[in-house]
Amino acid sequence: MSRQEEFVLRTVEDREVRFIRLWFTDVLGQLKSVAIVPAELEGAFSEGIGFDGSAVEGLSRVFEADMVLKPDPSTFSLLPWRGETEPTGRMFCDIHVPGGEPASADPRNVLKRTLAKAAERGFTFYVHPEIEFYLFKTDNLDPVSGISDGTAPMPVDTAGYFDHVNGGTANDFRREAVTMLEAMGLSVEFSHHEAGPGQNEIDLRYADALTMADNVMTFRSVIKEVAISQGVYASFMPKPMADHPGNGMHTHVSLFEGENNAFFEPGAEYQLSKTGRQFIAGLLTHAAEISAVTNQHVNSYKRLWTGHEAPSYISWGHRNRSALVRVPQYNSGKSSSARVEYRALDSSANPYLSYALMLAAGLKGIEEGYELPEEAEDNVWLLSSTERRAMGIEALPRSLSHALELMEGSDLVAETLGEEVFDFFLRNKRQEWTDYRAQVTPYELAKHFTSM
Repeated sequence: MSRQEEFVLRTVEDREVRFIRLWFTDVLGQLKSVAIVPAELEGAFSEGIGFDGSAVEGLSRVFEADMVLKPDPSTFSLLPWRGETEPTGRMFCDIHVPGGEPASADPRNVLKRTLAKAAERGFTFYVHPEIEFYLFKTDNLDPVSGISDGTAPMPVDTAGYFDHVNGGTANDFRREAVTMLEAMGLSVEFSHHEAGPGQNEIDLRYADALTMADNVMTFRSVIKEVAISQGVYASFMPKPMADHPGNGMHTHVSLFEGENNAFFEPGAEYQLSKTGRQFIAGLLTHAAEISAVTNQHVNSYKRLWTGHEAPSYISWGHRNRSALVRVPQYNSGKSSSARVEYRALDSSANPYLSYALMLAAGLKGIEEGYELPEEAEDNVWLLSSTERRAMGIEALPRSLSHALELMEGSDLVAETLGEEVFDFFLRNKRQEWTDYRAQVTPYELAKHFTSM
């Protein structure tokens, strides 16, 4: 038994923990959970906990249903929310097939495989997300399910970017959420009101990509729990309101070689190294084909194509917030802070699959020596189509259907996700597009019902 496993067993005993929740994620990024009692914990570490994988989205086919959860002791934490009347712990799990091999369809394993390829080249991948979400009143919503009575959702306030609202719901909410996140071991860097009414952002401090993917899943659960406790509803939907900004998860990334930031080169333009430039080129080259995963819902493309600083075109810039990839200004005295920001992700994306594909795209740029195109210095949204074409600036997919077509032809996505995840994801999202396309919307009825 490892020291970490011994520490968890000792903590469970000392803190009189009553239940341990084992968390894992399906292919679509939904958190799953099963609870065990302390008497089962040692066996869970040594042998795992069996479950029916065919009942979980994308994990296995019916005739390959048996799967095993193996808890990762390094992720142990106590759940701090009040609904847990007795001390309750949680751990993220890796999914295995009978016999002990990692399950190829486990999103956590998809990311681990990609991180291992980076490690073979001497790289560690670090991530820092800025996670946006909306808070809505529950007057016309079910506070748990979020299902509306048919009327438009009502934000908890009318505040805007960086606004301070004395006694406001958002201030109290962020205070409690940050306290709870830190109680679970998640380091928070910033929190503030975002541009939309009722919209907030909390930024998590840098961590390696696997830790951060776990942290993002924990973050969503914490935000939902705090919302329920305060009688509001939290939504990570990419575009919940037509006339206001969507929920993005702008993500800052960097590669380190040991203690050295591989993106930093003193004296280079923006202090950005050749490795950093090639990584950006990889992100740009493969952005369109990974969009079906980083922006996996039909609603995602309403965020990308209705302005409000969401990227629509494949370009990069220094301080240009219309670009897909941005090289932020950073503390010139700290080479460790050199990084690039990828602005396409929704805050509802599966972080394991998204980080795996972002890393794979960047590594491809490094391995193949991709050339970085010219920087976009102008507001890309305001350029004409002729101007963008002359600059070689292509568009991101305009719909989920278009994104799926590009994903289907991508060797990089297929290789990174693996056959099972790749095939399931395409099938599931094609069905989502089919279901969406069949809808008759209120807009169509208002526009055409009486005129035809």
